[in-house]
Amino acid sequence: MTTANPATADLSDAHPEAQVCAPVFRDYGSKRAFHGPIATVKVFEDNALVRATLETPGEGRVLVVDGGGSLRCALVGGLLGELALKNGWAGIVVNGCVRDTVELAAQDVGVKALAAHPRKSEKGLHSGVAERVVEFAGVCFQPGAWLYADADGIVVADAAIHRG
Repeated sequence: MTTANPATADLSDAHPEAQVCAPVFRDYGSKRAFHGPIATVKVFEDNALVRATLETPGEGRVLVVDGGGSLRCALVGGLLGELALKNGWAGIVVNGCVRDTVELAAQDVGVKALAAHPRKSEKGLHSGVAERVVEFAGVCFQPGAWLYADADGIVVADAAIHRG
């Protein structure tokens, strides 16, 4: 997005109705602050749908990946970070793991995840669904709602709550 990234602390103060994620995510991309409308995928230890989604135009959206909180393999790595950047995604939030953390840290895309893990996911292991409401970290992520992320955390609102 071309607008400045609003501070999540300021948004939370001004909009107490906004949801705030539990502080369980770490930053992995070089862009520490990002925001945009939410797109969702729900997968488990198989990132085929994550890749397919990141291959589409992001249009400044944030991809929220509900990986079931699995810590057994990574759902996003350096190649998917490149895809996100190339296709205009503002960021990715993963309820699961990432890998290729040095590559992700060098890419101008926001990536937040629970942890890093060297093992890749197994393609074809499980099916996934896209554009459904997903819930984790104490927040309900509705496709089309807005996500704001920075070093302080993640705020989710039903509609855009920033200026600009």
